[in-house]
Amino acid sequence: MNKIITISREFGSGGREFGCRLAENLGIKYYDKEIISKIAAKADLSEGYVKEVVEKRPMPLFPMTIGATFAAVGVYYPLMVEESVYTAQTEVLQELAEQSDCVIVGRCADYILRSYNPFKIFIYADMPSRIKRCMERSTPEEKLTEKEMKKRITNVDESRAKYYDFYTGQKWGARQNYNVCINTTGMDIKKLAEAYSNMLK
Repeated sequence: MNKIITISREFGSGGREFGCRLAENLGIKYYDKEIISKIAAKADLSEGYVKEVVEKRPMPLFPMTIGATFAAVGVYYPLMVEESVYTAQTEVLQELAEQSDCVIVGRCADYILRSYNPFKIFIYADMPSRIKRCMERSTPEEKLTEKEMKKRITNVDESRAKYYDFYTGQKWGARQNYNVCINTTGMDIKKLAEAYSNMLK
C-alpha cells in the first residue's frame, strides 16, 4: 500500500505550504488545487461550479455543466449535483492514492481514504498569525482590512467544517480524528516540514 499523507488545515495556518514542502522533502506527489480539475472532468461539470460545491457555497445560477447556458441550469437539482461531486471526489482521491505515494490537501481525504491507512495531519494557528499570513499573501486588488480578513477566515473555516461534518459524520479539527495536530503559530513552516519529513521517511 502506498504512503498517503492527508493535510487538513485552518484557513491561513500555512497548511498548503506545509503540505507542499513535506511532499517535496519526501520526494512524493503533491495534490491540491488540481484535484478540482480531475473532479470536474469525472463529473462532467465546470471547474467553477465544482469549486463552489466543495467550498460549501453552491451557486444555483452558475453554469454547472461544461459549456452550459444559464437557461439549461434549471434542469438540475443542486443536492443531486452536490452528491455527484462528492462521488467523483471519492473516486479521484482513491485513484490518486492507488497510483503512488502522495500528500493530499483537503477534500475530506483523511476520511475518504481511511481504508488506505493515511497519516492524517491537521494544521492550525491562532487568529492573529493567520490574519498576518493572509494579509501578507493577499493581492493589492483585495484591499481587505484586518477586520475584513478575520471575517473571511472565519467564513472559510465554517464552510470547511460544515462540508466535512456533513459528509463524514465527524467533527472537523477534532484531535481524535488525526495522527498529528500541528500549531504553526510563530513557527517556520519550512523547518516544520523538514522535521516531519524526517519523521515520516
